[in-house]
Amino acid sequence: MEREFEYDFERLLELLESRNYRELKAALADENEVDIADFIERLPQEKATVCFRTLPKELGAEVFSNLPTETQQVIIGSITDNELTEIVEDLFVDDAVDMLEELPANVVKRVLKNAKPETRQLINQFLNYPENSVGSIMTAEFIDLRKTMTVSDAIKRIRRTGEDCESIYTCYVMDNSRCLEGVVTVRELLLASDDDIIGSLMEPDVITALTTDDREEAVQRMMKYDFITMPVVDHENRLVGIVTVDDVMDVMEEEATEDFEKMAAMAPSEKPYLKTNVFALAKNRIVWLLVLMISGMITGGILGRYEAAFAIMPMLVTFIPMLTDTGGNAGSQSSTLIIRGMAIGDITPKDFFKVLWKELRVSLLVGVVLSLVNFVRLVITYPGNEMIAFTVAIALLATVVMAKTIGGVLPMAAKLLHADPAIMAAPLITTIVDAFSLIIYFNVAQALLHL
Repeated sequence: MEREFEYDFERLLELLESRNYRELKAALADENEVDIADFIERLPQEKATVCFRTLPKELGAEVFSNLPTETQQVIIGSITDNELTEIVEDLFVDDAVDMLEELPANVVKRVLKNAKPETRQLINQFLNYPENSVGSIMTAEFIDLRKTMTVSDAIKRIRRTGEDCESIYTCYVMDNSRCLEGVVTVRELLLASDDDIIGSLMEPDVITALTTDDREEAVQRMMKYDFITMPVVDHENRLVGIVTVDDVMDVMEEEATEDFEKMAAMAPSEKPYLKTNVFALAKNRIVWLLVLMISGMITGGILGRYEAAFAIMPMLVTFIPMLTDTGGNAGSQSSTLIIRGMAIGDITPKDFFKVLWKELRVSLLVGVVLSLVNFVRLVITYPGNEMIAFTVAIALLATVVMAKTIGGVLPMAAKLLHADPAIMAAPLITTIVDAFSLIIYFNVAQALLHL
């Protein structure tokens, strides 16, 4: 289904191609900056730059921050140093850092060269934070107050400095050393008397994140407490920035995409699918496919070991696909639930034995139902082979219990070993379960059927 756009693409394109820049500028000024960025992204490179130049200065930076890296690079290469300086100075620091992390070194050098010294220093500070840390996604533009201020003084400061801040709803109270002392919301300020002192209104117990904390942990903390912003402090409790809800949404999208790719047995890619070349896509997939293919050979080895059992009772072979598929599906169900629970913070490694006990009980209930259904089906389908039906039912029960236990435990084991639980997902679980299910099946068959 073709995407529906909220703006009139054809009309804007017609104004651009007819070089009616005055009307184009007026039309773009009425559009949302995200829609304008989308329009520019869909244009050829030379037209994208021309269109961007028609934007008013204050709108240009907002549109620029919403453009993909490739388009940003094209525009940077086409504009003057003065225009580049204006864009960099108008960008929020976290947006500027996100942009620079993706651009080639020579483009980054030019951007930093045209930034003001204080802006360049701040951007360099952010770039030095570890990748995936809270410091790398925070913004330095926030409202800071002193606890000795009156409400009237605080509101005046918000009016004076708020235009350059990404969020003004929550204000942060600091001392002269920039140590965080408390928080107060604009709602509380508006409802208080002008003469009230900030120190009497602020909440002194502040939930914070360290600059070096993992950004996923910060996201989970913000989700837990329903924050729209969260202060970020250094190891001396000095306030250095804030994480905002738009940063949280970006991190959640990136982490979810990365987990989905790992769960599908692919190396994570930083680029969108349509902008990733064929060789990069193949490289991301081939390693895991090789690992799974080689590990799948174990299944063949197990089948070869029990070749004699096939010769005595060929019917046993017909039930192998059902056993392995059911085991793989059962293990995938458990691993998916556990991985998701760990990703959103509902499950932690300390819940290992709780998860093990719960998955054992669930697998017994599910296994008994599946085994009974299968036993009845086989008795009806193959009359006179009740013992074979019983063998398959017992093997199926044991397979489901084994698969769900492995599916629930392996992601937690990966977390305890400081690996990403997402790698213990469907493809790997299925390969492991296939091997164990065959071993269980043929051992049960040998014991009950005396092969």
